Amino acid sequence: MSGFRTYDESDAPEGARPMLEAAKKRMGFVTTLNGVMAESPELLAGYNALAEQFGKSSLPAAAKQVVLITASVANGCEYCVAAHSTLALRARVPAEVVEALRAGRPLADEALEAVRRLTRAMVVQRGWVDEAEIEAFLAAGHTRRQVLDIVLGVGMKTLSNYTNHIACTPLDPAWAGQEWKRETNATRAG
Repeated sequence: MSGFRTYDESDAPEGARPMLEAAKKRMGFVTTLNGVMAESPELLAGYNALAEQFGKSSLPAAAKQVVLITASVANGCEYCVAAHSTLALRARVPAEVVEALRAGRPLADEALEAVRRLTRAMVVQRGWVDEAEIEAFLAAGHTRRQVLDIVLGVGMKTLSNYTNHIACTPLDPAWAGQEWKRETNATRAG
């Protein structure tokens, strides 16, 4: 037990209530992640702002899901891997891509694999990515803007992954079908 509480739109700190109400309207429920983040309305607002901006980024939709799942796997976040696996499948990312990401395996699609590799390198190397890794990303058809878009996605996932680690956030029933358990080999896989 972490001691962190999971709020909903009726009992959250005043500054978080409108954000939880909006989340419930958008998703149909308040995720436990949002409920935990509500303890700090500023954290919740920051996470929501990053998520909104990442959604507008120049990365294609499937590549955005690759960033979110890859960062969550590299950080060992059971909650976010399950949530984003579910959302990726709903967004029609092929099941074999989602399964490979969850297992830390390379992707057959060259462009998506370049996204996966660069995202993982950013997380594992704490941003100190070799120029060769960036050049490989660019050679796969991506842009320097998209390098920075990945930084944005990794920043977003850092907020949620770390919150989930600290708070031991319970998995929402909506994500249970994609439950994922952190394993040393999956979080360290190349």
